[in-house]
Amino acid sequence: MPETALTTDLLCNEAKAFSDIVSQSPEPSLFRVTDGKAVGTHLEHKFRLHLRERYTFIEGNSANGIDFPSLGVDMKVTSIRQPQSSCPFKSARQKVYGLGYGLIVFVYDKTDDDASKTAILRITDTVFVDASRTADFQMTRGLREIIKNKGNIDDLVAFLSDRNLPVDDIGLRNLAEEIMTNKPKQGFLTISNALQWRLQYGRIIEKAGVETGIRSVYKGPHS
Repeated sequence: MPETALTTDLLCNEAKAFSDIVSQSPEPSLFRVTDGKAVGTHLEHKFRLHLRERYTFIEGNSANGIDFPSLGVDMKVTSIRQPQSSCPFKSARQKVYGLGYGLIVFVYDKTDDDASKTAILRITDTVFVDASRTADFQMTRGLREIIKNKGNIDDLVAFLSDRNLPVDDIGLRNLAEEIMTNKPKQGFLTISNALQWRLQYGRIIEKAGVETGIRSVYKGPHS
């Protein structure tokens, strides 16, 4: 049994090593598989196994909702062709103040080799997003601009109302009052309203290693 406890830094180090291994290891079980969820589940299970062999950590389940609850980090796997995924909706505050946990995001490009009947999964990017940067980019940029320009509660309520946040009028005003006293940090996700949040990762791929709180863990070749 491993004795070393997993930390966020170790998670990122292993995510880098894992990305390199995956990119160089043809996968017969994924040949001709077009379901992105199946590919994502395969990589998630494989990465957990990789970690289990080396570290002790609490594994997430449907009750606590994220993959590494002791680290406050969730794992996402997405295709470079449409880098997005869903996550549970908790409250409208998540779009303003972040999801409440960080993300380790593996972005892959899948091709099939007919000769060997294997799938090639190249990891193009692996990015760690600190919890403080997981709010919506346009939402936080607009709110921060209003505060910078001496806006008041009514300005904030109007801005939030225009964004069709899933919250009632009382909740909207309460949120606006909170924003006045606790200015949100600039987020870098694109979060679409739905029964589940739809997270889009194009900007974090672009900003990885450039913006504070968005770590470029692994950079592979792009098509």
